[in-house]
Amino acid sequence: MFRTSISATSKREGDIIDLTAEVKKAVSESGVKHGLVHLFVRHSTAALTMIEYEPGVLLDLKRALSVLAPDNVEYAHNTRWGDGNGRSHVKAALVGPSLTVPVERGDLTCGTWQQIVLLELDVNAGRERTVVCTVIGE
Repeated sequence: MFRTSISATSKREGDIIDLTAEVKKAVSESGVKHGLVHLFVRHSTAALTMIEYEPGVLLDLKRALSVLAPDNVEYAHNTRWGDGNGRSHVKAALVGPSLTVPVERGDLTCGTWQQIVLLELDVNAGRERTVVCTVIGE
């Protein structure tokens, strides 16, 4: 087993940060030829997924998330904590904090148009995010 951390800095809510190169580097450093890479973001207002890292699809994803957790509704979290990021927590829970990708011949098995991305969902963005990267296999 090999474990490392990947850091990413966001500037604003809605940032979508491509982590694919950093994850490939971790897989290479691990020496694992066949196995799995598991990623986990250590924050409740960020999420991980795979998507085609293309401007139109990225805008579509942002729009879809804003429909599921709109800006203009009341969130109980905001009432209790006053930090205004209730929608951020909801969006992060819908997408999820983790992602697992198979490793074959020492490389990710991503499709041609799949990239691994971190979604910055916090309205109070401009944050350093940490993704725990664990590679297991042989």
